[in-house]
Amino acid sequence: MKAIAIGGIMHESNTFSDTPTDFEAFHTSVGDEIIDAWADTHHEMGGFIQGAAQNGYTLYPTLMAAATPAGRVTDAAFDRLTEMLLQRLKTAPKSEGLLLALHGAMVVESYPDGDGELLRRLRAVFPAEFPIVVTLDHHANVSEQMVNLSTALVIYKTNPHIDQGHRGLQAAALMHRILSEGITPTQSLSKPSMLLNILYQNTSAEPMRSILNAAAELEARDDVLVANVAAGYPYADVYEAGPGFVIVTDDTRQLARKEAERLSKMLWNVRGQLTLDLPDAATAVRQAINAKNHPVILVEMGDNIGGGSPGDSTIILAELLKQDAAEFVVVLWDAESVQTCLRAGIGEEVALSVGGKTDTRHGKPVPIRGRVRLIHDGHFVETEPRHGGQKYHNQGLTAVVGLASPHRALVVLTSRRQTPFSLHQLLSLGIQPQAMRIIVVKAAIAYRAAYEPIAGEIIEVDTPGLTAVNPQHFTYRHIRRPIFPLD
Repeated sequence: MKAIAIGGIMHESNTFSDTPTDFEAFHTSVGDEIIDAWADTHHEMGGFIQGAAQNGYTLYPTLMAAATPAGRVTDAAFDRLTEMLLQRLKTAPKSEGLLLALHGAMVVESYPDGDGELLRRLRAVFPAEFPIVVTLDHHANVSEQMVNLSTALVIYKTNPHIDQGHRGLQAAALMHRILSEGITPTQSLSKPSMLLNILYQNTSAEPMRSILNAAAELEARDDVLVANVAAGYPYADVYEAGPGFVIVTDDTRQLARKEAERLSKMLWNVRGQLTLDLPDAATAVRQAINAKNHPVILVEMGDNIGGGSPGDSTIILAELLKQDAAEFVVVLWDAESVQTCLRAGIGEEVALSVGGKTDTRHGKPVPIRGRVRLIHDGHFVETEPRHGGQKYHNQGLTAVVGLASPHRALVVLTSRRQTPFSLHQLLSLGIQPQAMRIIVVKAAIAYRAAYEPIAGEIIEVDTPGLTAVNPQHFTYRHIRRPIFPLD
């Protein structure tokens, strides 16, 4: 029976963040730990595992490492993780190929194209004839190096990412065809000279919906193996930043190039429609207070945790308090305040200065007074397909503080940054989201899979921060120029 290896090193790196991502920031699984942690998830790693079983392959799990988006990965962390992966592969029973989960927007201190550098190190050991099929996040900044050094790329087709498990299965099926049928994946990359605003990366809305539909039509053809669309990650100041279109054919390079360029032009041709007109925090809160349908979801775009921000912005919280909003819930990363609540105890009153502790980009600490309603270990489980594909979550020791009248509101304080991709982040704390008038989510698009079904209204808010929706907030030094919309 043939054997294939599986593994992955995943990070989305916000180069505007001063918070380095070191080895300790990564959650790592080695060997059979990968099966235990990922087999029953909606992540591509779960798809790898299921796909290998379906196609009758013996599985050799190597290393799976992932960290919450933040600043650049340190050289030391990257070197250590890469060496762990290589050592596992070198000592493995003879494997016919590797299914590899990468993000596509990893930036390392010394390597702007971290994913490409990882593939380069793999190819220094494993020749081009050894198939490496790579899955990438929809926000990948795809490089020519990634295309040239992988056998084939398979990129998520949804944002929020609810198809990761399917992409893992697709990658495993492609690997099976390579090994059993002898097909020769040939791929071509086309990148329009633009940054796609995160606001327009929702694959259920235009312009991405039409482009993804066109890609699906391509992929249904017998002469196209994979039709990939990557929206890109605009918070990485690297040469490869921006959307990318990768078509994979069976040894037909001209077709791959032609169709990749066609999809690329589809996006370029609608760039004039990608305008930015969002309310600031004061206007958005006023709209939420006057809204008739609840809950109102206020999307704090400048503090999108899934994009690498700290999760402790107080911009919207301060405005909610200023305007005497009621029955709202805000989640903040503030381990210091959690410890204060723990010392006080459940049922006790506390006076806290919450949030705004990471830097000056995301507001100042805000004074609140309330009663500690709950102390929780921070673990919760999400069984449905949600952005990120994970099942088991841990936001660290968590405190829920109930604010007194007139607010009758809740501030949730966590010890670890937690992306708001699951309603169980609140449900596990006894908070019923549908019962709230206003919910603040620190996200951009990814929250929609969980929150859109319960939302009375969604208001996206133009707030400052490491993930500000307007690229003019940032100074780019390394991207290709000229580039839309900066030039």
